[in-house]
Amino acid sequence: MLKQRIITVLWLLPLVIGAIFFLPAEYFAWVLVPVFMIGAKEWGSFIDPQCKVTQWTFTVTVSVILLALNFIVPVDAMWLKGQLHPIFVSIIAIGAFWWFLSALLVISFPKTDSMWKNSPMLKSMFGQLTLIPCFVALITLKSISSNVDPYFGGTLVFLVMLVVWAADTGAYFAGRAFGKHKLMPNVSPNKTLEGLLGGLLATLVVAFGVMYYSPEQELALVITVTLITALASAFGDLSESMFKRAADIKDSGTILPGHGGVLDRMDSLTAALPIFTLIYIAFWI
Repeated sequence: MLKQRIITVLWLLPLVIGAIFFLPAEYFAWVLVPVFMIGAKEWGSFIDPQCKVTQWTFTVTVSVILLALNFIVPVDAMWLKGQLHPIFVSIIAIGAFWWFLSALLVISFPKTDSMWKNSPMLKSMFGQLTLIPCFVALITLKSISSNVDPYFGGTLVFLVMLVVWAADTGAYFAGRAFGKHKLMPNVSPNKTLEGLLGGLLATLVVAFGVMYYSPEQELALVITVTLITALASAFGDLSESMFKRAADIKDSGTILPGHGGVLDRMDSLTAALPIFTLIYIAFWI
């Protein structure tokens, strides 16, 4: 298993980094579509693990929405006088609000799962609220200042990924070393409160790295945004775990050997990206 995980990382990471930094934003927006189509297919199994029709219907619905967004709001029309297109602003804001509601669902699981567990319509809506704002947030970050500095947007995307990776890594090692108090055993039995705190502390390394390379930034703001993004990423992970547990599924898919599915790799990002993007366009631009 470990060998498979390492091999997958060795071929996947260069592709991800290459797309983030070297693909022009207009191409990046289209390359994301098949990735999110796979994620939508995997979410379809959360809706109904046994019904292929339901899974493919959800996949097609999400795919049509993503394609429509790329046609209706192309990258060269996303920004006007430094302001993001209102459609994208609305989607990101709705996504942020969804993660507030999702956090409540996670905290109250399984007491409240009876409200949505047997409702394909609600689980489909939850899937759209998880995937589409993440898609929009990725394109938004990637396109920021792309006509001035082609690497600036990619750096922002990579920064969010660094925060998520630091949070995951810190949580893993802190949890193994000090973990005693279960965080949310009904959702994810292996996660601990000590692991969460360790992950949040680990992200401070990223915050201080930002200050080192960009000392003109306000330290308190950088630390606050970093911690909020890391906390959102933790709930993104827990949210997917909740939906998998409700559907009695171990992994979202098998497309990434040793890692599971696309959603298993981007679950934290689905929450972190919209939250970070909303804060960035509200306070930093």
